[in-house]
Amino acid sequence: MKPIVQISLDLTNIDEALETAAMAMRAGVDWLEAGTPLILAEGLHGVRKLREAFPGVPIVADLKTMDGGYLEAEMMAKAGATHVVVMARAHEETIKCVVQAGKDFGAEVMGDNLGCPDMVEGAKRLEDLGCGYVIHHIGYDERRGIAARGLRMPSPMDQLKEVVNAVNVPVQAVGGLSLEQAIQCPELGAPLVVLGAPLTIDADAFKTADGNLEASLRMICEKVHSYGDVKVGQ
Repeated sequence: MKPIVQISLDLTNIDEALETAAMAMRAGVDWLEAGTPLILAEGLHGVRKLREAFPGVPIVADLKTMDGGYLEAEMMAKAGATHVVVMARAHEETIKCVVQAGKDFGAEVMGDNLGCPDMVEGAKRLEDLGCGYVIHHIGYDERRGIAARGLRMPSPMDQLKEVVNAVNVPVQAVGGLSLEQAIQCPELGAPLVVLGAPLTIDADAFKTADGNLEASLRMICEKVHSYGDVKVGQ
């Protein structure tokens, strides 16, 4: 599949999210993500505003669903989300409910393996239960907490190739990637490149990062899109 660039709008203000999204679209970004902070701050209203402003653009609602899967997915799909996120550590019935709601309301399901004791097995479980995408995710708190103890900060790049080889669906790596690492993802078989903290969002303030963000995004998009087709599956 062709590589896709997604920007994670991990912001707490819908106006700033809309401005950042518009800039990202100018730069060549393919998908918009209503990040968890935005959903917490603005809820369905934020997703609806993104849909109104960007008709036809895929919108990922990063719900991190753990329970009530059918209703959460239904609500976000009706608000305009094209993709919803469920956690691998949710009960399998919850994952099945999200997958069913996705089928019923026309949304694709992305499964997130954050916090799994075995990240590869977590990814395989998500695919087996019907998720169409795997998010290989090392969390914000996990990275910062481990680094604060003077230990090496974990990265999704550590096991990305193993996760890619274990599943037959597109994979996305999330969690503190550098610019160089994000651009490298398609080369490692992960065609969904997500740009968020720290590349585009101030990870501590949850606001748009300072600097010439649009030029940086354009450069990233050009490099990722120039990669060509990424083989998905065995």
